[in-house]
Amino acid sequence: MCTHWPTCPTADSPDHQAAAIMSAHPEQGWNLLCNGTVVFDDTGELLPDGRIVNPLRTTPARRPEPVPA
Repeated sequence: MCTHWPTCPTADSPDHQAAAIMSAHPEQGWNLLCNGTVVFDDTGELLPDGRIVNPLRTTPARRPEPVPA
């Protein structure tokens, strides 16, 4: 596992994305972290145990309705 000092946060830690990047693939939009987590450019994640973390998506802002004249 992690040979860094101090050790990288585990995949179950709230700060798991702070782990060191072991393999970067920006051309494909993902990085493999030292704790086994795959993080994607769209903020989605694949955890080492196979669980999926959906990307953080915000709803687009709605345009205000036109006010009748």
